[in-house]
Amino acid sequence: MIAPRVVVAGLSGGGGKTLVSVGLIAAWRQHGRAVAAFKKGPDYIDAAWLSLAARAPCRNLDLFLASADVARRGFATGVSGTDVAVIEGNRGLFDGADARGTYSSAELAKLLRAPVILVVDCTKATRTVAAQILGCQHLDMAVPIRGVILNRTAGRRHEAVLRDAIAAVCQVPVVGALPRLVEHPFPERHLGLVPPQEHARLEDAVARAARIAEEHLDLDAIWKIAQGAPPFEFSTTEPPVVAPEVARIGVFRDAAFQFYYPENLEALERAGARLVPISPLNDAVLPNVDALYIGGGFPETAAAALADNRGFRDAVRRAAEAGLPVYAECGGAVFLGDGLVMDGHTYPMAGVLPAVFAFGTKPQGHGYTALEAVEPNPFFEVGDALRGHEFHYTYVESLKTADVTFAFRVKRGHGFDGRHDGLCRRNVLASYTHLHASGAVGWAPAVVSAAERHRAAAGTTTPVGC
Repeated sequence: MIAPRVVVAGLSGGGGKTLVSVGLIAAWRQHGRAVAAFKKGPDYIDAAWLSLAARAPCRNLDLFLASADVARRGFATGVSGTDVAVIEGNRGLFDGADARGTYSSAELAKLLRAPVILVVDCTKATRTVAAQILGCQHLDMAVPIRGVILNRTAGRRHEAVLRDAIAAVCQVPVVGALPRLVEHPFPERHLGLVPPQEHARLEDAVARAARIAEEHLDLDAIWKIAQGAPPFEFSTTEPPVVAPEVARIGVFRDAAFQFYYPENLEALERAGARLVPISPLNDAVLPNVDALYIGGGFPETAAAALADNRGFRDAVRRAAEAGLPVYAECGGAVFLGDGLVMDGHTYPMAGVLPAVFAFGTKPQGHGYTALEAVEPNPFFEVGDALRGHEFHYTYVESLKTADVTFAFRVKRGHGFDGRHDGLCRRNVLASYTHLHASGAVGWAPAVVSAAERHRAAAGTTTPVGC
């Protein structure tokens, strides 16, 4: 496969990778090029901005959540039919799950044989920037660093000194120089960007990123670097079999719940689900569905509105008590609780789980997770090993344990209390861990099977497609 591609990497988080990636994608689209967007790592928010810029779903590539073969096939699928792929890295180039940099952006670049464009924050530095680039070049000579973008430069003189130092020491071209921005197109919150769903002027933000790229990046030089990537080789497999539709699965999607991997939704559809979008902020009633998938998000930013929609909350509770299968992650788990405590006020939630959640000032869990299923639950076999990630400021303030169990033992991460995750009651499983369907291959079929069983038990005769 001829697949022009670049990895946009950095020296740390917050160094400007997303601004460069969104701007590059949006600018190339304006030039008439079809761009495939990818995000290295489990991030949802950066991926959402990349999706907006590409006008197509951004796919996540993560060597912790899925195998190298799965990542290669995912890349091949996503890049098919496009002109170029932009893969935004995460954290620093060599940062991974351990001191060896396992699962880092560098390892992904080597796996995909993708040229790396290194974005470097140049704040209050000149020749030291060259030393940093040189260190990256020599730490692992197999990582193909092919260009550098200077970020937060302080003027023409500063930029000129940086360019001269890098040319003398690193022999790698500078393919762009961004000035310090008075106002960033993408404001930050909670160690990351504000999600697009909460941004007041989406198109303006992406358009401004495109203008920044046009004015300050050498788009032709970066294009040549992307085209210089060697042909991409991968093992061909049979197209996935798509099962006939057998169940309707409701998916919460609005400003409060927005964290979904496209692969997860696609996996549910392949397994036989018709996905029904639901807004707990705006819908007055719960539509006729056979199961619910409630992803993560920021329910704390919409706590008052969620609490005010009492009719919908009551409908979810009644459906769960009647046996409706529900799979929830992070913010979805919070919604299913009795209440959410913020700023001294308790906002009532759905009351499906006997837990009161509270919002903390610091992350309670942040990073990769490894779980083992240790108790019976609706979606996983006892003994299953799962990998995922978590990022949450909320925690359980109180929990009535009489009629609930924890399905998972935490082997890595925090979960609910450092030892347990996956709060389970009836056909409801709520976890702080986010799973990726490419790594948890049995998850989607299990959710659809649970929905189909519930549909049969309820005696529903309405065709799924209606």
